[in-house]
Amino acid sequence: MGGRRRVARPGRTVLRVIAASLLALGLLTGLGVVLAYQSWNGNLQHPTVVGKNRPQKTTKALNVLVMGTDSRSCEGCKIDGEAGGGLSDTTILFHLSAKRDFAYGISIPRDTAVMRPTCYRADESEIPAATTYEKWNAAYAVGGPGCTRQQLEQLTGIHVDRFVVVDFNQFKDMVDALDGVEICVPEDIDDTTGNIHLDAGTREVDGEEALAYARVRYGISGGIDPYRTRRQQALIGAMIDKALTGGMLARPDRLASFIGAATTDLQTNFPSVAAMAKVAASAQDVGADNIKFVTTPWTLDTDKVSGGVEWRPSVSRLWQLVIDDKPLTKEFLDDALSAGDSPGGGPGSPSGAPSGTASGSPSGSPSGTASEAPASPGGAASPAPSGGLSDDDRAAAGLCS
Repeated sequence: MGGRRRVARPGRTVLRVIAASLLALGLLTGLGVVLAYQSWNGNLQHPTVVGKNRPQKTTKALNVLVMGTDSRSCEGCKIDGEAGGGLSDTTILFHLSAKRDFAYGISIPRDTAVMRPTCYRADESEIPAATTYEKWNAAYAVGGPGCTRQQLEQLTGIHVDRFVVVDFNQFKDMVDALDGVEICVPEDIDDTTGNIHLDAGTREVDGEEALAYARVRYGISGGIDPYRTRRQQALIGAMIDKALTGGMLARPDRLASFIGAATTDLQTNFPSVAAMAKVAASAQDVGADNIKFVTTPWTLDTDKVSGGVEWRPSVSRLWQLVIDDKPLTKEFLDDALSAGDSPGGGPGSPSGAPSGTASGSPSGSPSGTASEAPASPGGAASPAPSGGLSDDDRAAAGLCS
């Protein structure tokens, strides 16, 4: 399958988009800027979130917990035919270093088996801890973003500074505000369970089709949810790339549309859009290639929850990197995606179909880190040309290589 070669753009920064957007909107009248700013701030929702026995903050790094809910109340959001139910469909912990010289996002598969700790409602009443293992996303259902934050902090020892909650509708609108994003589908997807059908190839998709790509689970990668997490990471990377390279900074109208989509009904403990922009400005030296995405090391070999996954012991080393404000080590970089990657693989690589089938790891023992990954049936996994996921692992996740 052919594709376009991505031209490297040194020094691109993901969070610069937000900060630069406020400056670009200075092209509008002063009154217009004030009204737009007030409108964006009015979009934000600030739920009361209670946490107790929280880990101490030991560095000046910033940890932002991003939760994507499975609400399907918006038009076209029932793309997979599921009913939803207030679960955190996607959970990513973004770590921005104290020196603002590196950043990474850690995805936690929604089906991860955990012992949910005690958490609290807005009125500080107690939600008792689970007595048996539950899936990660159940915490949001019983206690909203506060319970998910409490769960992450108690199970990892990481202090969460900020959180944001995004639903399907916001996601769709952000993609449409970008005028679509580029994805690469290695093989036709025919998900008869969710009624999602995507043609193979590299192309730009609108918000509805991007949502379908983010949601599809069956008919690809054996229906394994952490592989869907991988595809969601690739899609987020494509959104970052489009925001930075698609001429959006020269289009105040498109900037306003994107920020409006991103902030509408956004649940967060950021006090204002300006506070978000301040973080963005502080991170202006982080290049897209220095923004990595990893998934917590996992295995299907578990009896703790039905149809779930279990963390591998190496996850404790990943959490410690965050606590100590350290960059990802080779152990995790070998399993990382980059915001600077093209949909077809590494930076500048042509898009196309993977070289093999999804057979990278024996059933029941896939790994989230290269150091623990078993060799593929044909031998050692082939290394990715520029680091990160091997071709075999990309194929297993339903990504082009």
